[in-house]
Amino acid sequence: MSSTIRRSRRRLAAALALVLGTATLLVSSPRQAAQAAPAAPEQALAQWIDRDTVVWKGAEHSAAQLEFGAPGDRIRLTPGSLSPSERAAYPHLAGYPAFTVDPRDRHLAGTALRGKVLAVQRAGDGRRTTTGVQIPGVLDDLYGRRAQQAALGPVFRHGRPTLSVWAPTARTVALELDGRTVPMRRDDRSGVWRVQGQRDWAGKPYRYLVTVFAPTVGKTVTNKVTDPYSTALTADSARSLVTDLDDPRLAPDGWSRPAKPAAVPLRRARIQELQIRDFSAEDRTSRHPGQYLAFTDRRSDGMRHLRSLARSGTSYVHLLPAFDFATAPERRADQARPGCDLASYAPDSDRQQDCVTKTAGRDAYNWGYDPLHYTVPEGSYASDPGGTARTVEFRRMVQGLNSAGLRTVMDVVYNHTAASGQDSRSVLDRIVPGYYQRLLDDGGVATSTCCSGTAPEHTMMGKLVVDSVVTWAREYKVDGFRFDLMGHHPKANILAVRKALDALTPQKDGVDGKKIVLYGEGWNFGEAANDARFVQATQRNMAGTGTGIATFNDRARDAVRGGGPFDADPRVQGFASGLYSDPNSAPGNGTPAEQRARLLHYQDLLKVGLTGNLADYTFTDTTGHRVKGSQVDYNGAPAGYAAAPGDALAYADAHDNETLYDALAYKLPPHTGPADRARMQVLALATAALSQGPALSQAGSDLLRSKSLDRNSFDSGDWFNALHWNCADGNGFGRGLPPAADNKDKWPYARPLLADPALRPGCATIRSASAAYRDLLRIHATEPAFGLSTTARVQSALSFPLSGKDETPGVLTMRLGNLVVVLNATPDRQHQTVRALTGERYALHPVQAHGADRTTATASYAPASGTFTVPGRTVAVFRRGQ
Repeated sequence: MSSTIRRSRRRLAAALALVLGTATLLVSSPRQAAQAAPAAPEQALAQWIDRDTVVWKGAEHSAAQLEFGAPGDRIRLTPGSLSPSERAAYPHLAGYPAFTVDPRDRHLAGTALRGKVLAVQRAGDGRRTTTGVQIPGVLDDLYGRRAQQAALGPVFRHGRPTLSVWAPTARTVALELDGRTVPMRRDDRSGVWRVQGQRDWAGKPYRYLVTVFAPTVGKTVTNKVTDPYSTALTADSARSLVTDLDDPRLAPDGWSRPAKPAAVPLRRARIQELQIRDFSAEDRTSRHPGQYLAFTDRRSDGMRHLRSLARSGTSYVHLLPAFDFATAPERRADQARPGCDLASYAPDSDRQQDCVTKTAGRDAYNWGYDPLHYTVPEGSYASDPGGTARTVEFRRMVQGLNSAGLRTVMDVVYNHTAASGQDSRSVLDRIVPGYYQRLLDDGGVATSTCCSGTAPEHTMMGKLVVDSVVTWAREYKVDGFRFDLMGHHPKANILAVRKALDALTPQKDGVDGKKIVLYGEGWNFGEAANDARFVQATQRNMAGTGTGIATFNDRARDAVRGGGPFDADPRVQGFASGLYSDPNSAPGNGTPAEQRARLLHYQDLLKVGLTGNLADYTFTDTTGHRVKGSQVDYNGAPAGYAAAPGDALAYADAHDNETLYDALAYKLPPHTGPADRARMQVLALATAALSQGPALSQAGSDLLRSKSLDRNSFDSGDWFNALHWNCADGNGFGRGLPPAADNKDKWPYARPLLADPALRPGCATIRSASAAYRDLLRIHATEPAFGLSTTARVQSALSFPLSGKDETPGVLTMRLGNLVVVLNATPDRQHQTVRALTGERYALHPVQAHGADRTTATASYAPASGTFTVPGRTVAVFRRGQ
């Protein structure tokens, strides 16, 4: 499930006082402020979808009109119908009454849109019905084609900046530059306002003064707003800065000649998901804790570990949001810290979470899924948030990761904004009210993403997504993008991003855009679900595009962990957590027969996952039937949806939900020892690491990372989130009960676990797990069979020879080219006899035979019978011909 859906909104309210300078309604006294506070906004049941057509939910199909401006100003409407193209563009409106604009009044549209517009209809008895009017469609029709070609934000030519902002509904727009006001000129064809500046404007702070009708307050206001296309900001996003990202002074040494590691195709990518502050906040060996520059500290424990992962086969580091977000004070002096001796409390105490929560709204920590400015680095990670240091230091971070052998992926969140309407953290909606946010049929802002949803289906929001991604790629040399809630984007928008990136060349742009990887959350829910408004960028729809844009595969994730993210009882077991073969006695697991049946079904889900989640891959399932991946059930949906390896991204854990170690802490029987817990962790990670297609793991999972059972740590501070690279500092388990807001219902299960010292692993256990995981990465990196490019090749090379009615519960055996992989999730040594391989010469893969895990090294093969013998809780890879 998405981090966005699950996170609480409490942190957003706490940020209000921090960013009052971002976009301020001009009121000068408490009385005026009270008067400016909006009543409930009126509904907007009418939608003006293009210059010729209005759709009005609930209206009578008789004459109507749009009223605007002075009394008597009107646009006449006659009953009509939607054309086939309009029905295709607005499928969710197809059942509502449609009206045609009188041709005599079409020329009035541009004037009407610069003020309040009401739809009005009079009934036969004289009663007057009115509603507000949604205007995104007609704005796109009137201005979209030309505005889409405009260069927005600060653009420099021969040292002179031009500032441009799209504000087609504004009555006036002026530039507030360094304390003075400069008029701007409107282009009536595009709705873009521009002003050309002088050389000495460079580096100066600015905002736009936008006078516009705001439906949420029902009046015309003058908003002071930062630039949605900002390239730099002052501290706490109070002002934009006139900044040329091509200024040589912003380029670190060597920036023009990047020394990047070789690009890895997405289908072979192995990705570490990492939050910037988590990486170094408690790393005593880092000279820049919590900052971008921590990735330049080559000798820190964190960078040493990243280099070891890179040498083993990790190819990308995926950074949680690093754009400017709304919920962390950027100046260190303003950042609150817990006022308690957190380390003094008991490992199962509720004191830690209570103390951390009291300062959570004012501390330096947040995951950052509440965007404020999409294309400026977040200031709280910079040494100085007040200027362009964040630009330089972000670039140095990319260089530091590149020098460690890793390419960089950015987590981007274009599906919502931190706020909308006249909220002080609303930027887009205060410039073009009612356009950038996705509106429901009644005119309210969609919030299915947890926050104020955006509408990338609208021309200029879609343009912002493309322009922003291209800027990060070209100006910051980012190597990939992970789209939060990608299913809330139109498929066409994500394909437009791919097309724009593909056009970037080393000669022209300094980067090869074709090598930039894209993946995202293809979940299908909310007001856009089931292609209700457009063809979505969901799991099903993105598969088979031929663009290599992957979506997260939740099917295998749930099978390996067990249950689902929202189980009332977190002890529901799965393949790697002891279901049936090592039951924990939780009633939610069912009877032994029910457990066996569910485990075998989980094994079918994992088989599909190991193929790259291919829809058309055929195999024998555990009932003995020959099936396709798409015919395996996942909660009523097809398990297999990918058309080729690379369409689905495998993972066993990510920043959402409990870490893998914490999930296993809940699910494994309480008596399970530290070494066995570590072995099950490695086995769970192997289901993703040894799959076809890309795979992701949360940073620190190889080190048994814990967040003290916190299932939603977006606002839980460094205490619960920080990575512990030095095993002497533990793995994060037992740092108190997790914060009550998202975890209190699990405290009865958590308390005895946190108090158990056996669940706090020592250095030997942590080091052994990490070494075993790196061995798996090495095997993946050195064996070409893990990088098959088509379904046909996977079908030919990969099989599950023991799958069927007699399959061993808790054991998966996969044949892949000259390899055989056995995943034994049971506590016992298992013998897997593949009679077709009798007489063949197999031996344990040399990486494992000579690796750190001496238990795995005891795995063996008997050629006389074709039997592979694997210790309990072990993944073993055998290779033929040794």
